[in-house]
Amino acid sequence: MGELQGVGIGLRKALFEPLLATNRRVDWLEVVSENYLDATGRADAMLARFAERWPIVPHGVALSVGTAPPDGYVEKLTALAARLSPPYLSDHCCYSSIGARNFLDLLPLPRHDEAIARIVTNARAVSAATGCSLVLENITTYAEMPGSIYDEGTFLRRIAEEAGVGLLLDVTNLHLNAVNHGLDPLALLDAFPLEHVRQLHLAGFTQDGDVLLDTHSAPIAAPVWDLYREVIKRRGAIPTLIEWDQHIPPLDVVLDEADRARSLMERHG
Repeated sequence: MGELQGVGIGLRKALFEPLLATNRRVDWLEVVSENYLDATGRADAMLARFAERWPIVPHGVALSVGTAPPDGYVEKLTALAARLSPPYLSDHCCYSSIGARNFLDLLPLPRHDEAIARIVTNARAVSAATGCSLVLENITTYAEMPGSIYDEGTFLRRIAEEAGVGLLLDVTNLHLNAVNHGLDPLALLDAFPLEHVRQLHLAGFTQDGDVLLDTHSAPIAAPVWDLYREVIKRRGAIPTLIEWDQHIPPLDVVLDEADRARSLMERHG
């Protein structure tokens, strides 16, 4: 399959039937990989129906490229990739497990040479095993890991170049990290290796006191739209995904967000 184009939405069970019935534009879909690695019954059948109509990208949360993938995970991911023939597989630049212990979270790594070397080794191995290129996403962080010697942009650029992977820029995560760590979002964007970005994410967030939380549970906020506009002005039209994972509204509300992203992409990209 060739490169994605336009704006996609996350495929969630609450949207199954409305999505099959809609006449509105949907360019592609993204699924959470882990939801379909062992899918049977309705979920399996629905995935097949959606794959007939739209390109589908598996986006994982358990690859744990910063430590090592769980036993058997890459084999199941390979089977899913063979079924969907996606342009790439995506996951997060982080760790989520150590050995058999799964932390059920996306945890930040110290940004140093040892972490880069481990990610590069794992990313190359996953790409070779699955036969798909890999795209890694910047995560939201709520603390700076001890031992870090690189800023996030330098860290991700080295990983992309040494592992031969693409990057998924989550614009919302960039905004949240700027606010939560007292940084300038445009300075973070200046340092981000946009030349390696193959996809963007946009999502809503919530606020808990002074902290912004990456909950994917609300409309996309104005400062995130502003940052998105700046990204596409700099890099052009990059395939964009609307993430909405909690308090999922009617499909038309999600597609309104997708239409807004597409309009900005066409106007500024």
